[in-house]
Amino acid sequence: MPHSEPSRIDEVPHSLRAAQYVRMSTDNQRYSTQNQQDTIAAYAARRDLRIVRTYADEGCSGLRLENRQALKDLISDALTGHADFDLVLVYDVSRWGRFQDADESAHYEFICREAGVRVEYCGEAFDNDGSFVSTIAKNLKRAMAGEYSRELSIKVFAGQCRLSHLGFFQGGPPSFGLRRYLIDEHGHRKGLLKRGERKYMHIDRVILQPGPSHELKLVRNVFSKFVLERKSDALIARELNKKGAVNYYGRQWTAFSIRSILTNENFVGNMVYNRKTYRLGQTAKGNSPNLWIRTTGLFEAIVEPSLFRRAQEIRTQRRMSDRELLARLSSLLKEKDISAERS
Repeated sequence: MPHSEPSRIDEVPHSLRAAQYVRMSTDNQRYSTQNQQDTIAAYAARRDLRIVRTYADEGCSGLRLENRQALKDLISDALTGHADFDLVLVYDVSRWGRFQDADESAHYEFICREAGVRVEYCGEAFDNDGSFVSTIAKNLKRAMAGEYSRELSIKVFAGQCRLSHLGFFQGGPPSFGLRRYLIDEHGHRKGLLKRGERKYMHIDRVILQPGPSHELKLVRNVFSKFVLERKSDALIARELNKKGAVNYYGRQWTAFSIRSILTNENFVGNMVYNRKTYRLGQTAKGNSPNLWIRTTGLFEAIVEPSLFRRAQEIRTQRRMSDRELLARLSSLLKEKDISAERS
């Protein structure tokens, strides 16, 4: 009896064509995309489904849709009629998302289903068939996925606060003039972390140390120009740019980048943590000073403490109220209007 030829993908009935969506979370690395695909492949084989497309968000948090380009592409393909499949196979509810609002997770699934693309969760104990039991289980899982992120955020933040108290640097790029060094659990240096590099072992720590002498000289020069010569942030930036000096990112200086130097306690050997809150993908918001975590004397001051304090006093004196700022802007606008009339 002759063997039947396997059907080509484009000959598979539309109802048996499926896409898979996989996501590797930044907060739960054990769910690799390959592990997800293995489970999805087994699920598809049991139901004689053909996977014709893969949407993958690798290293993306499930808190928000904003940075998950693959999921946005999937939804767009479904809504515009470009989807050549009727099913989307997902490992579990948490891979679809850890949205803080369970209704948001449901919304994205609903608009796909309305467009004729059904979502199925391959690693869950329930079938996503719209029954009462599956609906209850799915909504419970959505709430649990969001709660997991909230609990993890609290634990991570507590750990970061403790490590900051001990003098360890807690993420982000270092300030101009400083460098990050990786140390092991015994405090021995393992090497310099270059821009964009991160620690690769959980037990390792990162400390800040003064950087190259030419950068330290520039930092001291900025403070001298501001305090002793009474030059503005913008004027200091222009002078540095004329000399061809560049900032930490290799870009020209701006008033903002000069201000970030003048207000940074790193230059007197201190480290301040928790000035802003960034948790759960929300917009950053400033915290009151009583919530800041300040660790002092981590290394020898780059700028004389008395010079640093004087810089803060001058900044406070120069800070305009809203009324003063509006008055100055109004005066500038009138000058421009008069100049335009004369021309």
